[in-house]
Amino acid sequence: MNSLLVILLFGISTLAYMVTKSRSRQLAHSNGGLRYLHSRPSYYATLAAMLSAIPALIIFAVWSAFYPTIVESMVMSNLPRSVLTGGTEPSLLFSQIKHVADGITDTDKRWLIEASRYYSYVMESGNNIRFATLIAIAFAGLVLGLKLVRPKVKARVYVENILQLFLIICSIIAILTTLGIVLSVLFEAIRFFNIVPVTDFIFGLEWSPQVALREDQQGASGAFGFIPLLVGTLMISAIAMCIAAPVGLMSAIYLAEYASPKVRSVAKPILEVLAGIPTVVYGFFAALVVAPMIRDTAHAVGLTSASSESALAAGLIMGIMIIPFVSSLSDDVITAVPQSLRDGSLSLGATESETIKNVVLPAALPGIVGGLLLAVSRAIGETMIVVMAAGLSANLTANPLESVTTITVQIVTLLVGDQEFDSPKTLAAFALGLSLFVVTLVLNFVALRIVKKYREQYD
Repeated sequence: MNSLLVILLFGISTLAYMVTKSRSRQLAHSNGGLRYLHSRPSYYATLAAMLSAIPALIIFAVWSAFYPTIVESMVMSNLPRSVLTGGTEPSLLFSQIKHVADGITDTDKRWLIEASRYYSYVMESGNNIRFATLIAIAFAGLVLGLKLVRPKVKARVYVENILQLFLIICSIIAILTTLGIVLSVLFEAIRFFNIVPVTDFIFGLEWSPQVALREDQQGASGAFGFIPLLVGTLMISAIAMCIAAPVGLMSAIYLAEYASPKVRSVAKPILEVLAGIPTVVYGFFAALVVAPMIRDTAHAVGLTSASSESALAAGLIMGIMIIPFVSSLSDDVITAVPQSLRDGSLSLGATESETIKNVVLPAALPGIVGGLLLAVSRAIGETMIVVMAAGLSANLTANPLESVTTITVQIVTLLVGDQEFDSPKTLAAFALGLSLFVVTLVLNFVALRIVKKYREQYD
């Protein structure tokens, strides 16, 4: 019934739009043209459609959110006292009543049969009332929209104010969602820091949350040093950017400045195909091809410390994966540089390469930096490639041929298993998430500062 109701509401709203638009056109033509009305017919039609749909949809959403709770309260209050005091959880009792009412299970208990009938009656009555009420409200909005087709009614202003209010609500929802995510991670991280000192987490050089030997052992789950994970994350990300930044930027320069339209139309889609390959495919390629090749090459030149899982293998494949991010964003930014800047440089005698180096790239620098930092964020947040190519060992090392791990990999590892949720091992994932959020926030802050500085210079 919910789907049918929503379809009917949108149908009435569409009818309101069409009827009101026709009515406003007739009124305008019969009184000397569109100048007779304050707004164009489309605004009157949009206002009528909004009046028909928005109030009904708001009531529908509120009803859907709160009516099940009201029904549960009504049904549970109607149960015999002996059933309520029988030791069974109220939620379980209500689930049994719903299952009997929906025909999922059978019963011979009289109280359960009566409760299921009462539940069906309340739900059916409520749905019928809701259906009739919302349809009536929708038609009332249609009638009101027709009555508002008058010269003094500022339909355009009303429509724009409603849309502005909608945009404000969307912005508030986005802000509250971000705030909710940050606070949820922060509160759980504070619980972790109440068990493990902050200094041990930030400055610790060992990460081993699985070495608890006794339940009363201090720290509860071993060592929680953050430094090995941070070093592994930065090492793999740095290797990836050493591949993605020059290759992606040079590809963008060629496609934007040197390539012919025919070559560009073929090369750019092929390059962007890399962005559509699943990360697990990159991980398989890194684990089966790149990592063994790096290990064998290192052993051939005498580097016996090379591991079959290494930061270098993960970084190389991750760099290939994020090339399209750098290339596409840089290409769009370079293409957006005004042609007048190029023409001015060329007219002063500069060559094409000098123009690109001294004029185009500085003008496009804010966007290029933004694309690079987006690629860095993508590299920091990657998990699958690291798991398959770099391993799970939290080693504090500067050797890219050894196995390392990253923050995101450890977050996944900590939240998988049968560990209690309030244990330090599980809560450590939230502390890692908070630290990752801080690192990303710093990167965004740096990007905004660079963009602000150079945008003022070249605008």
